[in-house]
Amino acid sequence: MAFDYDLPLYRPPSEARSLIIQATIGCSFNRCTFCAMYKTKTFRQRPQADVLADIAAAARRWPATSRVFLADGDALCLPTEHLAAILDALAAAFPRLERVSVYATPIDLTRKSEKELRRLRAKGLTLAYLGVESGSAAVLARIRKGASPDTIATGIARARAAGLAVSATVILGVGGRGLWREHIDETAALINRAPPDYLSTLQLRLEDATEAEFVARFERDGQTFLWQDDAGILAEQERLIGALDPAEPVVFRSNHASNCLPLAGVLPAERGRLLALIGLARSGAPLLRPEPLRGL
Repeated sequence: MAFDYDLPLYRPPSEARSLIIQATIGCSFNRCTFCAMYKTKTFRQRPQADVLADIAAAARRWPATSRVFLADGDALCLPTEHLAAILDALAAAFPRLERVSVYATPIDLTRKSEKELRRLRAKGLTLAYLGVESGSAAVLARIRKGASPDTIATGIARARAAGLAVSATVILGVGGRGLWREHIDETAALINRAPPDYLSTLQLRLEDATEAEFVARFERDGQTFLWQDDAGILAEQERLIGALDPAEPVVFRSNHASNCLPLAGVLPAERGRLLALIGLARSGAPLLRPEPLRGL
């Protein structure tokens, strides 16, 4: 290893072969009740000199790098000038660089102007991973997402107008059995209104350390949280895919290890095929991922 990471280290599944450069440590928001990824870290911006030193060290060891992921939880929160300097250094260090990606919060995307995002895109930032979680204002408040459906839609639209690809995730089961229809219907409405390039589902799974806080926050006004079983999750998948009708093609995936039913297709063109697979699973066909193979 050319340099030491501040652990734990996280990256999207599709960045498995990417060089990871930590531009920040932790998450600048870090209050979502469903997420334990950065609870052991205090957010901080890494000194630019340290980041550039990591890039130089990585270039000596992996000069053919073509993909870079900027960690930790939302490096897009960095000042535009700071990010621009990092992107310049990456471009100079890696002649074969094709993609630079980053986690982003809805607030990150709306705090930067379209002009700023266009500048970062011109310097090589190509993809932002965005946690949508839900399109329901009530659910977003219960999970302390720190964003409204309007903020999320604005962030997606601004990023795409600037030329950035957006890979969004929603969480099946996050509304429990009581709010699942509202969660799914309003999530579909948000995605139809502001379609990302890629849309993936996760299935709600909580670490032991976060479950009590999640449930307490969800139930603070008397609403009971009841976990969805596989049958409930399949009903959510079916309702979501049936309602998704984006004006532009969206690549859809539910292949993350948390999902009980892995799916892949392009919406809306392959809606019928995906719904048919869900129907088979709901009727008992052996398509579900075995429980021991599921995880966060």
